[in-house]
Amino acid sequence: MAELTDIALVTQVAVFHNKRAYDQLVRKYQSPVRRFFLNQTLGDEQLSDDLAQETFIKAYVNITKFRGISSFSTWLFRIAYNVFYDEVRSRKQTDDIDSREVARMSAFSGDAGLQMDIYQALSQLKEVERTCITLQLIDGHPIDKISDITGLPQNTVKSHLKRGKEKLTEYLKSNGYDR
Repeated sequence: MAELTDIALVTQVAVFHNKRAYDQLVRKYQSPVRRFFLNQTLGDEQLSDDLAQETFIKAYVNITKFRGISSFSTWLFRIAYNVFYDEVRSRKQTDDIDSREVARMSAFSGDAGLQMDIYQALSQLKEVERTCITLQLIDGHPIDKISDITGLPQNTVKSHLKRGKEKLTEYLKSNGYDR
């Protein structure tokens, strides 16, 4: 059987409550959504998994609201974006942040030094800059799709990308990455 398009799968879920069709959507997008959250949470795997699960639950519950104006992936990433910012707004900076950071860093080993450096570099960015940077540089989304996901005007996305790239370059150069 040929792979169904996202629209066909969404229709199967919305009209017939076909859970197998939704499973196909989850399998297709779980890695990109989880990677988005890993970058936003600077490598916090447990939180990333929780946020990804919440995203897919919200998408399932609201699938009849998908109108096809944008692609399903844009709609799904918009939900992921909102889930992440709901988490950020609900979380207050506490002493737990330090203990989570130590636990996350101790989870890395061996060749993961570069990954730690990237997460540390990303931590230097404002959340909105990090979102735009990861959506473009890591996930490969064009500016118009980032604009749709974040709800920001395209010129604002471009500004966040420019500032974010400058900060990343400065941080990485000051830490021995001169290429």
